[in-house]
Amino acid sequence: MSASKSSRDANNAMSVLEQIERGTFATPSWVIFPPDSVRVVSWNINRGLHLDRVIQFLTGAKADILLLQEADQNARRTHRINVAREIAQKLRMNYAFAREFEELTQGSRTSPAYHGQVTLSRWPLSNCRIIRFEDQTNFWRPHWFLPEIPPFQERIGGRLALVTDVKIGDRTIVTYNLHLESRGDDRLRCAQLNEVLRDAQRYKPSEPALVCGDFNLDASNGAAAAALNRADFEDALANRRAPTKPHSLFEQGKIIDWIFARKPLRPTGAQVHQSGSASDHYPLSAEFAFA
Repeated sequence: MSASKSSRDANNAMSVLEQIERGTFATPSWVIFPPDSVRVVSWNINRGLHLDRVIQFLTGAKADILLLQEADQNARRTHRINVAREIAQKLRMNYAFAREFEELTQGSRTSPAYHGQVTLSRWPLSNCRIIRFEDQTNFWRPHWFLPEIPPFQERIGGRLALVTDVKIGDRTIVTYNLHLESRGDDRLRCAQLNEVLRDAQRYKPSEPALVCGDFNLDASNGAAAAALNRADFEDALANRRAPTKPHSLFEQGKIIDWIFARKPLRPTGAQVHQSGSASDHYPLSAEFAFA
């Protein structure tokens, strides 16, 4: 392959990664009296490998807003399904999907595969955009010495936050759907989190906002907790210390998935759902009242 064609292919791949896919499947309805509270679920669904079980849980959760990480699109391992669209159709919700990576070992040059974050709601979504973090690891980049087989997970792209406005009657909630880096150290992850918190400053303090997702760190202490506190974001689960990633043969359970909210959203109940085996992370749910 010529250098110019290789460069052209890389540019095309990055162009696709900056596009947001959207779909509208919720039934439109008139809102006379906006709800006094909203129910939110955040969950790393592990590509959607067990999609039927994921959909079963989400159906029962009856959430107003879903923030999901690691949703596949056209990948071999998930049978070429567009996981974000499939969930939206089954739950009759609107969705926005941001491609975090092109998965080079899961697709082909003519039929690329991706995975990323999806935000869904039965309410209208608008102003969708991507924060592609400035600080990234080199771990996932293709290397000439690695064979093109799935265990090596060679990728093009980088970690991101998907920002979406959810319009609930006359109220708008700004949502940040995060997936911070799993490689590297907490310094890198905190740098990515700080990009999100700086972005949130563009909104008035009176505008409700959510920062949710797979942080890949314990955000209840240290630099991450201090940054969230300075930005007036509150831990919806009130540091209950319940692991969000199950115990495994090789490691202890971890607390790395979070739901943070800024006033006027006030948490009235939250839970880590430590049952089922649809993913290698547990789903989190929280109920918020409009203070």
